[in-house]
Amino acid sequence: VQLQASGGGLVQAGGSLRLSCVVSGFSFDEYNVGWFRQVPGKGLEGVSCIAYTDNSTAYADSVKGRFTSTIDNAKNTVYLQMNSLKPEDTAVYYCAASKFQYTRMYRDYEFWGQGTLVTVSS
Repeated sequence: VQLQASGGGLVQAGGSLRLSCVVSGFSFDEYNVGWFRQVPGKGLEGVSCIAYTDNSTAYADSVKGRFTSTIDNAKNTVYLQMNSLKPEDTAVYYCAASKFQYTRMYRDYEFWGQGTLVTVSS
């Protein structure tokens, strides 16, 4: 099982970025995929998750209404569309896979991709 995150970069406050997570070794009808972020010196925050049974999503309150997670089955890719970005969204973002649905708890995630850095300037 592998996950490859990309799409991070530098953006001004109010701007948008789309992160991609290309997965291999499993199908989306087996695993829930989540996005997490981490600021240096702080713990992991579960940003979003998308369930494999019905593609339902859940988001952290801090990003609700601004971030959207979607799946493109044909491309084996999960996206995190991030709009109205704020400086406090600056972090390393990770995608991960879990057998458990509807969870944003990092302990529930078994497989992790490498991080991609998002920097939002004020």
